[in-house]
Amino acid sequence: MIEALLALLFGLLIGSFLNVCIHRWPRNRSVVKPRSHCVRCRKMIPWYDNIPLVSWLVLGGRCRYCKARISLRYPLVEALTGALFAYIVWTWGLSPLALKLCVFSAMTVALIFCDLEKRILPDEFTLGGTVIGLAFALWVPVPDVTAHASLWLLGVEGAGERWLSLAEAGLGAGVPALFLWAGGWLYWKVREKEGLGLGDVKLIAMVGSFLGLRGALFTLVVGSLSGSVIGLLYIKLTAKDAGTYELPFGTFLGVAALAAALLSRILLGL
Repeated sequence: MIEALLALLFGLLIGSFLNVCIHRWPRNRSVVKPRSHCVRCRKMIPWYDNIPLVSWLVLGGRCRYCKARISLRYPLVEALTGALFAYIVWTWGLSPLALKLCVFSAMTVALIFCDLEKRILPDEFTLGGTVIGLAFALWVPVPDVTAHASLWLLGVEGAGERWLSLAEAGLGAGVPALFLWAGGWLYWKVREKEGLGLGDVKLIAMVGSFLGLRGALFTLVVGSLSGSVIGLLYIKLTAKDAGTYELPFGTFLGVAALAAALLSRILLGL
């Protein structure tokens, strides 16, 4: 119980940092300088106005100086990240697997909101996340056997468990990403316009590097179906132009990826 509580508090702090990344990285700004400030009046935010969740509630969701509204995204990201960290540690304890899932969840939350707000999936999270996922594979086994079976069919034997895990992560990152890229390429050839951004391809590669082929395929299928259904309903209800409206596909993939991670005991056997 105490471990989950500590994970909650740590997750709130990480969520606060993620908010900085969500605002700045899609705009090609540094997350180090300048210090946190109001985006309207540019006043620096003192530490007591930067306490996760608490400060937003105390200030009534407004800047102390200019009274401009502070986006609801800030407490949402902090609360969601804290809740995810607490659940993961509650479920898997203080373990390398829990650390891996916390890192994955934090990056996925950031990508969800980046895509929702700016339709941009920063490389720092997608490509950087893929590298981190591959590195974790050397330490925490990836729950899949596809690469094992493929190497066996090719007559490759005697590979260590760490390298087999890395192969699973590489296969999980590469195959779904290639499939998604091919779908986008085919759409462009047929319709002569871009129907899928490379950011989505990089995102699914990041998911596969952490969760393996099964986790990435689950994310791709569930994210695509939910995005199609909810997107069409939203377009119809708001009377938007289906031909020009840019669906935040990465957001749907991110939500599906979080579901895959949280249900990984059932889906992936973790």
